[in-house]
Parts: sequence; structure tokens; C-alpha cells
Amino acid sequence: MTVYRVEYRPSVGKTLKKIPKADQKRILDKIDAMAENLPDPSTTKMNGNNNFHKIRIGNYRVIYEIHDDVFVILVLKIGHRKDVYKHLI
Repeated sequence: MTVYRVEYRPSVGKTLKKIPKADQKRILDKIDAMAENLPDPSTTKMNGNNNFHKIRIGNYRVIYEIHDDVFVILVLKIGHRKDVYKHLI
């Protein structure tokens, strides 16, 4: 079993600070768990011609990329489900 390293885009930290503390903890716990036990990429893959994946944590979504060659999960965006998909790279 391979453990992935989690990296965050700088904007993710700013967004995370605006989320309520209880939700922050749930989101970070889920991301940590995901690094040790990666969800099936075929179920998390987003539609379209991109490398994005998403997971659901209550009303929040985490958008990320999987870099299998270096075992890195790059978290691109965290946000409320109503607006996390707007302005996606």
C-alpha cells in the first residue's frame, strides 16, 4: 500500500480559514484519510477533459489531482458545493 503525500495550492489555505472550525476539522481529517487510502479514481473523476477528482464532505467539496508518478495528491480547491465548481482552473 502506497501512502500519498498531500500538497495544497496556496489559495486553499485562505479558503479553509473562512470555513467553520468543525467543518475544517472534518475536511482535513478526510483529506488525511484519503492520503493513506486513496478512493477509487474511477468513482471520484470529474466529467470533462481534465485530471480533476472530487470528494464530498457534507456540504463541502474537495477538488484534487492525483499524481501517481510521484505519489502526490494536489488539493486544488475546497469550497461549498454551491460555488466550488465556479472558476475551476
